[in-house]
Amino acid sequence: MHSNRTNAILGALLGTLLFVQTVRIIDESFSGPEKPHAEATHKATATEAAAKPAATDPAAFNKLLASASAERGAGLVKQCQICHNTEEGKGAKIGPDLYGVVNRPVASVPGFNYSAALKAKGGNWTFAELDKWIEDPRAYVKGTSMSFAGLKSESKRADLVAYLNTLSKSPAPLPK
Repeated sequence: MHSNRTNAILGALLGTLLFVQTVRIIDESFSGPEKPHAEATHKATATEAAAKPAATDPAAFNKLLASASAERGAGLVKQCQICHNTEEGKGAKIGPDLYGVVNRPVASVPGFNYSAALKAKGGNWTFAELDKWIEDPRAYVKGTSMSFAGLKSESKRADLVAYLNTLSKSPAPLPK
């Protein structure tokens, strides 16, 4: 009887992992291949990123954000929706809801059980803070319980943040 319970737990775990991987594959198919010019730009950006940590310069991110596409970000947010709601009033899932996240105080959704590390972070979810968070949550806030591996592409992070900004009754003005 004990082995049946173990098998059921392992089956549920493997099923969940399979589901997450399937969602990632489907998400990548919706994102489509990058244009050759964008790919060359991405490679140059990746080379620069290897030389210095990405997302440390808010001014550079603001330049990307000024030309970001909330429409492309809407496609990227699908991977967030596995754990987060994006609609107003829907409440938390595994993670807190993302509606109104831009400029909201960190770890401030009532009733959500944030990790001690995130509670201690303080501040607001500005464009620059969201950029650093989305790049690699576990590296940015050591001890967070968020398991997302991060989004390494700066332009995709800018698109995602531009979309998250639209999830509000009064979105913040994007940089010019």
